[in-house]
Amino acid sequence: MKVLIVTYYWPPSGGSGVQRWLKFTKYLQEYGIEPIIYTVENPKYSITDTSLEKEIPNNCTVLRQPIWEPNTLLNSFKKNKAKQSAGFLNPNPTFFGKVLQYIRANYFIPDARKFWVKPSVVYLEEYLSKVKVDAIITTGPPHSLHLIGLELKQKMGIQWISDFRDPWTEIDYFDQLPLTKRSKEKHHQLEQKVLKKSDAVLVIGKTMKEKYSQFSKSIHVLTNGFDSVKTKEEISLDKRFTITHIGLMNADRNPYSFWKAVNELAQENATFAKDYKIQLVGKIAEEVKASIELNQLKNVEELGYLSYNEVANYQQKSQVLLLAVNKVKSAKGIITGKIFEYLQAKRPILAIGPEDGDLAEIISTTNAGEMLDFDAVKSIKETILNMYHLYKEEKLFVDSKNIEQYHRKSLTKELSKIIKDTISNN
Repeated sequence: MKVLIVTYYWPPSGGSGVQRWLKFTKYLQEYGIEPIIYTVENPKYSITDTSLEKEIPNNCTVLRQPIWEPNTLLNSFKKNKAKQSAGFLNPNPTFFGKVLQYIRANYFIPDARKFWVKPSVVYLEEYLSKVKVDAIITTGPPHSLHLIGLELKQKMGIQWISDFRDPWTEIDYFDQLPLTKRSKEKHHQLEQKVLKKSDAVLVIGKTMKEKYSQFSKSIHVLTNGFDSVKTKEEISLDKRFTITHIGLMNADRNPYSFWKAVNELAQENATFAKDYKIQLVGKIAEEVKASIELNQLKNVEELGYLSYNEVANYQQKSQVLLLAVNKVKSAKGIITGKIFEYLQAKRPILAIGPEDGDLAEIISTTNAGEMLDFDAVKSIKETILNMYHLYKEEKLFVDSKNIEQYHRKSLTKELSKIIKDTISNN
């Protein structure tokens, strides 16, 4: 069988968006499915990681077509031309910044990659007339890519699977966008149309499935996962009491209670103050830096973006792995991709977010750490102190279980079954 996978994020893209389908592509052929990748020729990635290009199978066909992104034009009017992801919307923009945000939100629906839809449909329609594939898979965000699948489905009747790595109208920053009522309605209409017309829908968690089930009867939960990381030598744990956060930490993901708890512990316990070290790997919002400064935390290291293999090294060496969920109304359904990499590292996880959410369930069923509420300063403080005491006794370990279900190969086996069932139902 052959499947055409339409994705914006593909190596040399770095960050979390590229991992899911890069890893699926790595293993799909073992289950009798040949993936063909369709992606952009001239992308504007905010993060790049050329080391990921080694993960692409040698015999994998990769089709590339140019894209025109209006963000390039809009950014040319800005004084600060640093690339910015949607999760890092400026909470205090200048007047001109507000105008740009308004234009982006209301004139580029569903997103600024919408101008790739029509030329992609033209190109792929011709390609598919020559090369037979059994199904098309579109993955978002950017959710405009689902409109490519929608049009090809309507024109060619080909089986179509839409994959939602994040929700559409319930993504954490959706309510931060300066959307008009009409624009919001258009987003909801497009989202529902994609869900209704897809032959199958993939989502990353139970909460997403519950919300989308009113629009589709063929929704499958297929989480993200971890892959095997080869290490050249045995990794020793850090000598200091390191607490490491991996990934983007924007204003919504700022764990205020954690900073406060560490501050209080450092003031009350001189030995802890000397031993602890917080490591932040990835892009950090100014609001987060302000919180760290406000709580007078001295032992904090901002490491910026690191390659995939470097990140794995930090995860395995750290005494504790910190995970912060965005404090938004959709928090219950958020499953950050880093949780699965954390599971593989087998270090105690300290997670801050909804105690009744999808993420809490994963941590609980794998016995991988503690999930504490956003505002539970006292509980966070007690948990850190308990972990610190175990660290001093050289007994800080985690007895996790049932994590192999989240290995990328196991997940690809599930995916292959969904693909085959979808095709056979044609």
